[in-house]
Amino acid sequence: MGVSGAESKVTSQSKQLRHPPGYAEPVTEHRRDLAPPELRPRLRWELAIVLALSFGYAGARAIITILERLAQDTALANQTATINRPMSGQQYFDLAYQLLGIVGGLAPVALVAFLLWREHKPHLGDLGLGARPLTLTGAPGGMSFTQLASGRGGWPWLRESGNGFLLAAAIGIPGLAFYLFAKWIGINTTVVPTTLDAFWWTVPVLILNAARAALSEELIVVAYLFDRLKRLGVSVWATIIASALLRGSYHLYQGFGGFIGNVVMGLVFGWVYQRWGRSLPLIVAHLLLDIVSFVGYPLALALWPALFG
Repeated sequence: MGVSGAESKVTSQSKQLRHPPGYAEPVTEHRRDLAPPELRPRLRWELAIVLALSFGYAGARAIITILERLAQDTALANQTATINRPMSGQQYFDLAYQLLGIVGGLAPVALVAFLLWREHKPHLGDLGLGARPLTLTGAPGGMSFTQLASGRGGWPWLRESGNGFLLAAAIGIPGLAFYLFAKWIGINTTVVPTTLDAFWWTVPVLILNAARAALSEELIVVAYLFDRLKRLGVSVWATIIASALLRGSYHLYQGFGGFIGNVVMGLVFGWVYQRWGRSLPLIVAHLLLDIVSFVGYPLALALWPALFG
């Protein structure tokens, strides 16, 4: 084999080592490169459209709702805000409407997954999901390459889920105390997690609604927003604050306590995502908080009617 042939073979092997077939190129979740100037207007429009179809719209609606509440003669603390309510007086039509609402609520999640989908694994890495790329060293010639971790070294979903449990405890206990305080000083409504009738499907539907809220809020308000603002050149802390304010805005229908509490939650979740680059802990934490709230509310109302009534 001639010199040129040997060089060609070495070059080919080098490319395979750096980027083996079927594996991801070096990317660290949400820390992507700045978008070129000609692409930024399109990203801004994309971001505006996604938010208009999801939590930007919800935030604007919540602002109108709180203004309407303040215009009423009834004090804010004496008003109620219901999260899960019946949509029909007939059991199975209500079930159909509830399931349709869950599917419709996940449509923006499917949209951002489509927009950030990678052709290579991990397909949803830009949303902080899937196995982490691992850099392996010790290749011939001192080279290194990045490949997708698999097996025991793949997606550490169990550890990330455990982190979600810890995060839920850190947010949930102070959050409940702050809700009661906000209601006591008169800046929040009485939040009623559910008024659904007790059918065989009520608890499963409440859990599905909790999953919809967890997936949509954490993947859009955190993961997607962080990716797009990063590519548009927005600083880390400006992104965290923007995400937190957006989260607070669409909870304004509950009152100012709901706004403040969710802004604080958003700051914590944003900081955690920036530090870990993983969405699953946020999703698990949010899911647990909503399941406890939705499913545990009837029990809490029965035990402590003065606090939750």
